[in-house]
Amino acid sequence: MTDQQEGDSMVCRACGRDARASEGYPCKDCGTFICIRCNFRGVQRCKACQQKATVTPASSGATQ
Repeated sequence: MTDQQEGDSMVCRACGRDARASEGYPCKDCGTFICIRCNFRGVQRCKACQQKATVTPASSGATQ
């Protein structure tokens, strides 16, 4: 009995798995759904926000 037919599942924006919506957490930045498994592993951002957070500027602003 692992089917979730009640419509209580959402796709985790970090790992892509279907998970119960009531057992998830919001992304730290945008609020999209993060499943409880990812949260237990320390994931706090969805894939898109994590990529934005790890992108570093081409120049650090020290152009003088």
